[in-house]
Amino acid sequence: MTDAAEPLTTMDFHPRPTAGEPMPWAFPAPERGTLDNGLTVLRCHRPGQQVVAVEISLDAPLGAEPEGLDGVATIMARALSEGTDKRSAEEFAAELERCGATLDAHADHPGVRVSLEVPVSRLPKALGLLSEALRAPAFADAEVERLVRNRLDEIPHETANPGRRAAKELYRQLFPSSLRMSRPRQGTEETVARIDSAAVRAFFEAHVRPSTATAVIVGDLTGVDLDAVLAETLGDWTGDTAERRTAPVITADDTGRVVIVDRPGAVQTQLLIGRIGPDRHDRVWPAQVLGTYCLGGTLTSRLDRVLREEKGYTYGVRAFGQVLCSAPDGSGAAMLGISGSVDTPNTGPALKDLWQVLRTLAAEGLTDAERDVAVQNLVGVAPLRYEMAASVAGTLADQVEQHLPDDFQAQLYVRLAQTGTVEATAAAVSAFPEDRLVTVLVGDASEIAEPVKELGIGEVTVVTG
Repeated sequence: MTDAAEPLTTMDFHPRPTAGEPMPWAFPAPERGTLDNGLTVLRCHRPGQQVVAVEISLDAPLGAEPEGLDGVATIMARALSEGTDKRSAEEFAAELERCGATLDAHADHPGVRVSLEVPVSRLPKALGLLSEALRAPAFADAEVERLVRNRLDEIPHETANPGRRAAKELYRQLFPSSLRMSRPRQGTEETVARIDSAAVRAFFEAHVRPSTATAVIVGDLTGVDLDAVLAETLGDWTGDTAERRTAPVITADDTGRVVIVDRPGAVQTQLLIGRIGPDRHDRVWPAQVLGTYCLGGTLTSRLDRVLREEKGYTYGVRAFGQVLCSAPDGSGAAMLGISGSVDTPNTGPALKDLWQVLRTLAAEGLTDAERDVAVQNLVGVAPLRYEMAASVAGTLADQVEQHLPDDFQAQLYVRLAQTGTVEATAAAVSAFPEDRLVTVLVGDASEIAEPVKELGIGEVTVVTG
């Protein structure tokens, strides 16, 4: 006996959706204004971003630190959230936690940056705390002493890190000793040990004021009377008026040479190759960004293709351009560099092949395919890169510090898309000329010095690690 045949089941399929026209995207344009106390405010409404990002740019650059007190800007930045005239450090931290907010600050060559993230529903309270920290920080002796001890504890760990040690040596080699950039950003053991609460307060009172500061606020501001909130919080911050500090004239010696920081027994060599180039004011910047990306911006770039995929010397080598300091007249500078690590026995061969990549680039140029992929990666991922409010706020604050127009980033993407292969090639070759690069190697000098000397890429000097 057989079962009766089951009836066939039919399914109704909905029509396949068709792709629509892609929505145009541009970097968000902020609204600019000024509070009565002189504070410049950039606001940017980003629907859906319920966590608001706030960036405060303070005109307190590392170059303003008193002689012998390198690191005081860093200690001051860290101490801003360690209590005020109204609250102890513990009370201030507890109030931030109740708001669901995070507050951070750091010092760099352009100045001190204070960053706040908070749910939009708690924005008034968090801005009140931020205003309190900027208006009346306590700088208690015990807190400053603790921050100094913490910083002193960090320094040996940084020295032991090959990447950090390479960067320290590269800056020392490139810049004259009279220039602040030649010395570690966060100070040395000798200079940090001299810092006390009086020095921190003196630096704060000399350089932190609303008239030379800028606040960037990004997020979903629907239903927020931001003018009223600002008036009641950051608007209460007072201080003398002053002009923004002028950036120092940056000079550098990029004579081709090699410096080996000796680390006996090291199984790897950390390499950092660099020189100084133009900052983002220069018309070559978009082409330089594109050419540098083709050279070493991703896993498929030339350096990785040769040194990682073909030769197996490394897990990755990157080329980059990083703005150091800018001025309105365009006299700033950027660090143009190549970084990575290779195993000790292959240090010489890896450098030889790296230099050959640069020579081939100069002789044959980039390909149209390389240029197209770079444009697609740089421009195409921008909407994802700036999906969060914090990334938008950070870029707007960078533009403020670098004296750039508010639409710079938006125009940069347009110019990247318009840059041709020949222009990108010329910029990359100009950025990394084979005979004008300072090469720092952190590794075992007894193993790598002779092979590197044989390459003839510059005089080789060995320093202790």
